[in-house]
Amino acid sequence: MLSNPYRSPRLLIVPGLHDSGHGHWQTWLQQQFRDSRRVQQRDFSQPDLQRWADRIKTTLDAAGPGEWIAVAHSFGALALVRHLADHADSPIRQVLLVAPAEPDRFGLAESLPHHRLPVPSSLIASQNDPWMSAASALRWASRWGSNFSNLGAVGHINTESGFGPFPLAKRWVEAAKARAAREHRPSHANFSEWSFAV
Repeated sequence: MLSNPYRSPRLLIVPGLHDSGHGHWQTWLQQQFRDSRRVQQRDFSQPDLQRWADRIKTTLDAAGPGEWIAVAHSFGALALVRHLADHADSPIRQVLLVAPAEPDRFGLAESLPHHRLPVPSSLIASQNDPWMSAASALRWASRWGSNFSNLGAVGHINTESGFGPFPLAKRWVEAAKARAAREHRPSHANFSEWSFAV
């Protein structure tokens, strides 16, 4: 009998300014995974990077032990990156950054890491996002070592630009969970699977 059975990483939702409302894809995504949690800022109208990053940690601490994958939007993406820079021991193992806000709009470029993030990451951007140009999104993705995707002219990838359900984000979460499961699988299980496939 296993004393420490594997537990799939839970999903952490990190909203941006003014939270993600009822019709937002982050709310939809959260509903797809029963054990997900959302970071609740004390004031979603005040973009305070360090306070928002600290709130991510308190949310994780309150949820108890275990690994996480995180999906962040807009200013929440900046807070998530800052959290990862502040906490080398963060239980977050993979991150998806969707339509990050432009750090320079808030005077925060120097408060964010300019090097590869400590965990695998993907960044999804838009060709006509009013909050960050596609060129800037690509630069930040390159600095952070993130896989980069440009969805085309789809705005800020929010409710106003027509995003309720967002199947691409759900597929990413499912793939991240599958990757985590593979990494935790005993080596003999991998061998058996390979032998069966052959």
